[in-house]
Amino acid sequence: MLRRLFGRKDSTPTIGVHVLIRGRIGEGWYDIDETVRVAPGTTLAQLVADSDRLKLPLDAALRDSPHLAHTLMWNGERCPVAEHGNRILTDGDELFLLAPLAGG
Repeated sequence: MLRRLFGRKDSTPTIGVHVLIRGRIGEGWYDIDETVRVAPGTTLAQLVADSDRLKLPLDAALRDSPHLAHTLMWNGERCPVAEHGNRILTDGDELFLLAPLAGG
């Protein structure tokens, strides 16, 4: 707040990554639609590891339903976490973790 009042800005560069987590995962229901700010050079694995600090239940969702780690979508393409953990996020990337629905 004081920085805004006095015209100072945080000089730490960040990128925005949109994260969508929806559906029944484990015992809970998730409805997350947020853009988080992370440091340039952050990898997918780092985002997952830092998700608690970012107040984003990504790590918890993957822990509760490990099969979802194989169906994560990155900019509309399937992106298994184990195979793409070292991939670097870029500004404007979108990650989707959607739990499958079934019914009848």
